[in-house]
Amino acid sequence: MNPLTLSDFDYELPPSLIAQQPMLDRSKARLLVLRCDSGKIEHRQFSDLPEYFAPDDVLVLNDTRVIKARLFGRKPTGGKVEVLLHKKMGDDVWEVLLKPGGRVKAGSEIFLGENGNVLRAKVLDAPRQDSGLRQIRFWHNGDLEKTLDEIGRVPLPPYIDRPDTEIDRELYQTVFAKRSGAVASPTAGLHFDPPLLEKIKSQGVETVFITLHVGYGTFQPVAVEAIENHAMHPEAYEVSGEAAMKINQALRGQRKITACGTTVVRTLETLAFEKQDGGVEMRPGSGETALFIYPPYRFKSVDRLITNFHLPRTTLLMLVSAFAGYELLMEAYHEAVREHYRFYSYGDAMLIL
Repeated sequence: MNPLTLSDFDYELPPSLIAQQPMLDRSKARLLVLRCDSGKIEHRQFSDLPEYFAPDDVLVLNDTRVIKARLFGRKPTGGKVEVLLHKKMGDDVWEVLLKPGGRVKAGSEIFLGENGNVLRAKVLDAPRQDSGLRQIRFWHNGDLEKTLDEIGRVPLPPYIDRPDTEIDRELYQTVFAKRSGAVASPTAGLHFDPPLLEKIKSQGVETVFITLHVGYGTFQPVAVEAIENHAMHPEAYEVSGEAAMKINQALRGQRKITACGTTVVRTLETLAFEKQDGGVEMRPGSGETALFIYPPYRFKSVDRLITNFHLPRTTLLMLVSAFAGYELLMEAYHEAVREHYRFYSYGDAMLIL
């Protein structure tokens, strides 16, 4: 088989299937179950998920918390500026995306918040052609993170064509979100509610939390036809010693490890390594990962994957196709379109066995 190219990861999706609103009852989302051994597809509800776990299985979840990363402001001339927080670089300094980015010069001031009088920032560098990211320094009184939370808006994905509302502040966050730092939600986790998590736990399934702060690059389409030439935006992760120990116990005991979301997969695969005896071990640690997973890729640490339906021509779709197999996954996507599943961040889910 010839190497897959960018065009192979395109598919037709009616705009009406792009979910614009969250499910108010999280676990009532639909669940497409794809069995890789037989190619069989099952149509279920997310609340049926516990049926696919056995005692001593491990479920790994991403406990990152989405920050209110979208800020609106103006230049001294009165022109509007939108700021999307990307990564904290140091005291009062953030890496951001600016819109319109090319018109904001280094040294420019931006006034943020209601009437532009809550927070002041200065742009520190010129536009970058490679990524569009800039650095800004905030001038403020009091607690900067508290101020950003007060004036910021939920950074909904660009394909959700509406302003954020109060319901997004609750439902674009997982119920287990704990560690602030993401500018996009780990959306596969949005379908869990406390009763469902408790039911899974009561079956003897061990739940492990790791952290990967999802960056804006998750929505960036790949721009090169030869996908191996694509460069990922680094994202910060942390896997505690306790989490690594639990995963290692599962690996040694050949217990099934289910990753909830592509963010969990990339974190585990970044830290997993093959030992000389042929086994696999997980390192604890923190840092940044730019791991790009695409076919063919041999997974070391994950047996099953819970994921949403992803945009065409994106690294997320490529990762999932590496996990399920390209042809089988595309068949499942065509089936999901025929069956009118809801797509993308607020959409329905897949379980790949």
